[in-house]
Amino acid sequence: MSDVKNKSIIINVKDLSFKSDQLVIDLIRFLSEALPQITLNRQGKKIEVEMPIKLSKRALRLRIKKFLYKKGLHEDFRPISYKSSDIEGYTIKEKKVIQLSYY
Repeated sequence: MSDVKNKSIIINVKDLSFKSDQLVIDLIRFLSEALPQITLNRQGKKIEVEMPIKLSKRALRLRIKKFLYKKGLHEDFRPISYKSSDIEGYTIKEKKVIQLSYY
């Protein structure tokens, strides 16, 4: 058997958990069903994802967007990629809405 290499990606769900903590639990369940080759661990407002190197970050982003669409949250939230020196991942941020009032 070949040795499977894994990479770690962090999903920051701080804004999503402000709306409802149940949404975070549903996201974990949805990702584990959609991508069975990944392992998910929740640590407070972050979800740590262990995934094979061959699986792209874009596939994970696509599943997050699909979850938001199915829950009807695609107009309120969006996944934003971030990368620092030691951590890479996504943060689910609330979309900024500009409300203009006309006279």
